Amino acid sequence: MKTKILTTVSTIMLFVPWTVLPLRTFDWALESPVAEIMIACYAAFMIFSGVFTIISYIKAKAQSNLMKVCLVVNSLYAVGGIVFVGMMINTHFM
Repeated sequence: MKTKILTTVSTIMLFVPWTVLPLRTFDWALESPVAEIMIACYAAFMIFSGVFTIISYIKAKAQSNLMKVCLVVNSLYAVGGIVFVGMMINTHFM
């Protein structure tokens, strides 16, 4: 039962980062403080979802086929989130 819940949570986390696309169609989302905060929040969520999925896969032994897909995609999201945060830090200090 625990593995099914972890798999469901990881699957839902696959689709959350894509919600930034409809939000970016609004003018207020493209202005400087809002855009930076929104990207930082999405990057933090992407990093969290990657770490959560890796821990769920390794520690909780949730190793179904769907969880393997979630592991790959959420790990890529985590790497992308780390890159986004690094780019934001780099532009802030340069």
